[in-house]
Amino acid sequence: MEAIFVKLYEENPEQRKLEEVVRVLQEGGIVIYPTDTIYGIGCDISNRKAVDRLCWIKGIKPQKMNLSFICYDLSHISEYVKNLDTATFKLLKKTLPGPFTFILESNTHVPKILNVKKKTVGIRIPDNNIPRQIVKLLGNPIVTTSIKAVDDIIEYTTDPELIYDEFKNLVDVVIDGGYGGNVPSTVVDCTKREIEVLRQGLGDIDVYR
Repeated sequence: MEAIFVKLYEENPEQRKLEEVVRVLQEGGIVIYPTDTIYGIGCDISNRKAVDRLCWIKGIKPQKMNLSFICYDLSHISEYVKNLDTATFKLLKKTLPGPFTFILESNTHVPKILNVKKKTVGIRIPDNNIPRQIVKLLGNPIVTTSIKAVDDIIEYTTDPELIYDEFKNLVDVVIDGGYGGNVPSTVVDCTKREIEVLRQGLGDIDVYR
């Protein structure tokens, strides 16, 4: 069965269509969606079978997955990470929503959800209303990863119609949120004494230090 192709506008995403996407996620579906950087692929973090399927699509083992997920806001983050120190919290507050993935120490809730021992987790709050509204309606974060390896980003990863042609037999929903970017998020490790940029992407963390 081919995936549903859904057109959503970031400024005012249609509630009925958002609810349709959320229903698919609740039933264990895989969704491709726009962010403020490149298009992402993901599923409901609380659905283990969906996470396993996502890993199969990406060709990786769940134990090897660098776990990142999209939250709606900072209060949502607190459910999944250990208490943040003041400096880290201030940095997140200044930069999010934005084109960053922050690596933080995970609390015990995350391993229980995924049955995978992970001491850290990547947090995204993209500056794009579509995935954030989906997460808000869903009530859980979306496990997220890019649809292609960062060093293999080509034209079709920015064009939702070409993305649909490529993935329509692998996923359940492809959201057309307009052309995506071709630069990924900046990955910032906040688990050590000094923050470290692990991957320089669209966001410039030095602007906020």
